[in-house]
Amino acid sequence: MAPLKEHVATKTQQRPASDLWGPAPYAVIVVDRTGTVRDLNPAAASLLEGAAPGAALSDAAPSWLARAHEETTNPAGRPAGDTPATAPPSPVFRGRIGARSFEAHPAPAPDGDGGVVWWLVDDTDRRLVEEELATERERTAFLAEASNVLLASLNTDRCMHVTAQLASQYLAEAALVIVPAAGRKLPMTYAVEGGAAVRRTVTADTALVPGLSEALQGFPPVPSRWIDPASLPDWLIPEGFTGTVGSASVTPLPGHGVPAGVLVLLRGTASTEFSENEEVFARLFAARAGAALSAARLYAEQSDITRTLMRDLLPPRLDRVNGVEFAGGYQPAAARDRVGGDFFDVHPGSTPDEASLAVLGDVCGKGLDAAVLTGKIRNTLQALTPMAGDHEGMLRLLNGALLNSHHTRFATLVLASVRREENRVRLRLTSAGHPAPLVIRNDGRVEEIDTRGTLVGALPHIEARTVETELLPGETCLLYTDGVTEARGGPLGDELFGEERLKRAVAECAGMPGTAVVERVQMLASQWLHDGRHDDMALVAITAPPTTHLSAVNGHTRGRYTQ
Repeated sequence: MAPLKEHVATKTQQRPASDLWGPAPYAVIVVDRTGTVRDLNPAAASLLEGAAPGAALSDAAPSWLARAHEETTNPAGRPAGDTPATAPPSPVFRGRIGARSFEAHPAPAPDGDGGVVWWLVDDTDRRLVEEELATERERTAFLAEASNVLLASLNTDRCMHVTAQLASQYLAEAALVIVPAAGRKLPMTYAVEGGAAVRRTVTADTALVPGLSEALQGFPPVPSRWIDPASLPDWLIPEGFTGTVGSASVTPLPGHGVPAGVLVLLRGTASTEFSENEEVFARLFAARAGAALSAARLYAEQSDITRTLMRDLLPPRLDRVNGVEFAGGYQPAAARDRVGGDFFDVHPGSTPDEASLAVLGDVCGKGLDAAVLTGKIRNTLQALTPMAGDHEGMLRLLNGALLNSHHTRFATLVLASVRREENRVRLRLTSAGHPAPLVIRNDGRVEEIDTRGTLVGALPHIEARTVETELLPGETCLLYTDGVTEARGGPLGDELFGEERLKRAVAECAGMPGTAVVERVQMLASQWLHDGRHDDMALVAITAPPTTHLSAVNGHTRGRYTQ
């Protein structure tokens, strides 16, 4: 408005005052230094009732304009003799006249006696646009913040808590998030005025709340004006919400193809009712909350399914079976994987006198694809346990099953039939393309069992050789996969752990329990690897328990053994 002031000051020296502002589109009022109205144009007379030449400005205009005139003509700290024409430019003043908003721009009066010409510019529409723009910016910022917070977690309870807290802080005085459930039990989370969210379950009939049953099925929301706040049931009023509900809104939370739940917003009687724009904004927020909640629920369902399937794929915990000690260890190739291509199982004999079957195998590859085939092999071998006495027959049937499947992977196996005979353990070992088992004798010798055969799942016919051996009390037979011997590491990081290093390591474990043998090998292999990459590693130790002999009184007679 500075050019306007300069324009007025120039024109007042050339034309009469009444000709200058009479036809102006803005209201113009001339006030002298004493606050008396000296002149005004028709627009000002129409705007300010009672304004006329000779009237006091304080009587004819709003108080904010009278204060602005006083501040303009007598600003604090201005030296005596200064006039508005020589003083620093006055600021623009704002206020309301009736229902409209105005800007008041001062300019020096044309007679130079210190009076002020006030130009009153209606800026109502501009301010409304600015307010709407500011509101939209706040809403956009809120939606961006809500999206970031909601998508930061895949936990269902966390998403419900965040949704209720944000909605009660920005959209209403109280917010409830209700998710679908079987029967009449409804899981819900509520928050009041941005406070801590509370989770609870209620038994209620959703049909009593207009639009709630429909929203839980994914139907569009009903306008808030259709909901009678007085008819809301008590279970829908959260604890901590004081006063009476004046307005309620029910908005569905859309998910990925299925409804994720419902957002209920409550306002007290002292607050304004939900406008149409606010309901639209609530639906925008609900869309983001529903997407996050649906993603969290889908993740939870997939996690449950994966956990259930993984339970059968994980290697079992081994212990003593029919008087023989079994110990196992498994380390997947990647820390993020719980299962892989290596596996082991022990199928106990139906009686203590019947041999138990221990199986250790290695499927080509690693990760989930290998784990799927691992599960199939384990299930097939479990079904073939009645044939545990015929290792070659079991391997032929397993080979046929793998060749007839859609899998193109192959596997190596070692089967061990284990039976305790008095204080000794008798073993029948058969390898199908697998590293030979190692037997750790009590004197520190390590024997490599000379069993060999072709791998399964690759050729139509297989061959296998079964070897029998026995373990004295305290001796251990170690079955292992090539992930141990092919672990690459060492000082330069490119040397294999190797069979000879493995034999030297287990030779130091003579007389140790099977669990200790497994842990020792795992520790040495991990130290050899450092942080390098490796294949799956699995080990099974079969140990003949040491026996305690009870001597006679003379100290020389051999007593009975105990398990």
